Amino acid sequence: MDREEKILNYETFLNEKLRGDLKKILDQRDKVYQEISDYLQLKSVIERLQENETKEPLKTRVDLGCNFYVQAKVPDPTSIFVYVGYGFYVQFTFEQALKFIKQKTDLLTERTEALTKQSAVVKANIKLVLEGLREIHLIDDTPEKKQVDLFS
Repeated sequence: MDREEKILNYETFLNEKLRGDLKKILDQRDKVYQEISDYLQLKSVIERLQENETKEPLKTRVDLGCNFYVQAKVPDPTSIFVYVGYGFYVQFTFEQALKFIKQKTDLLTERTEALTKQSAVVKANIKLVLEGLREIHLIDDTPEKKQVDLFS
């Protein structure tokens, strides 16, 4: 395998595999951060509802998507349905929901830390390949260097 072919192989590996992997990892991490943000927003809403602590029906606006809102009436504002994953919602009291949100955000935070470590490994591999490419370019571009005996 000649030098140009090696360089092409390294560049292909770098651009198609490593940079693609890094993008996938960072996209996954962004999705997890968004999920954490959604749960923290829900936590804030629950805390506000707890402060009001009323048994009366609650009137609110619900976003149907694309900023289309409708008025809604919640007959029992003492419990809430929370998305727990895989298309399932569970009815919780406010205390149960806050406990679940804490556990879920802790788990998601661990996931972001793992993804951050994975991205660091991929970034290190990218740097290693770039350094290897730089050395391949320099090896053939520089004239033969004389060996220097350090112990004489």
